[in-house]
Amino acid sequence: MALLKSLVGSLRDLAPIIVVIAFFQLMVLQQSVPDLMQLLVGFVLVILGLTCFIYGLEMGLFPIGGSMAYAFAQKGSVFWLLVFSFALGFGTTVAEPALIAVSAEAADVAANGGMISNTESERQSYANGLRLTVAFSVGLAIVLGVLRILKGWSIQYMIMAGYCLVVAMTMVAPREIIGIAYDSGGVTTSTITVPLVTALGVGLASCIEGRNPMIDGFGLIAFASLTPMIFVMAYGMVV
Repeated sequence: MALLKSLVGSLRDLAPIIVVIAFFQLMVLQQSVPDLMQLLVGFVLVILGLTCFIYGLEMGLFPIGGSMAYAFAQKGSVFWLLVFSFALGFGTTVAEPALIAVSAEAADVAANGGMISNTESERQSYANGLRLTVAFSVGLAIVLGVLRILKGWSIQYMIMAGYCLVVAMTMVAPREIIGIAYDSGGVTTSTITVPLVTALGVGLASCIEGRNPMIDGFGLIAFASLTPMIFVMAYGMVV
């Protein structure tokens, strides 16, 4: 029953995309849909994949993130909570498919532009360095977000200070790295990182006295988007 509900939800979420594509293809371009059968099969696979993904989140990732946050809070060890937070941010980010794709593309462009040697080892080294830099920055971002929840710090001042630093670094960072840095802030908040990090924040705020899950539980993703821009621009200055 729950799986069927997820399937209906996936159909509802994808319906606007199907309508937009059909409208512009048939009414604006006034062309028949190329490879219609292949397109329909692709839509079916997307719907099934999205359904399984959402169902898996609800069944596995959200509960485990919340339960582990609760367990660490009950244990009362801030050190291990922060270690877990860093490891969670680092591990989920380094495995992000979007980050892997962007890092590989950035390495190819850097090699073709003469920024690094155009060899396989140099491209791989550049891509790995970029991935690890972003993953490290997200790990620190989650630690910072967890400390904010524990201490009750105001998120708006922290975010404003962070973006002031981003603007300042943009003025002095190499032009070739600025776009990559800004994109890195987006690719980190994707399919693997967001569910676990969100569950961690909400679960932690729910089990700490005096914290509101709605006010204090959210905001970790904002830090995870901010810090990669800072660290990748710093990486570009060094490399």
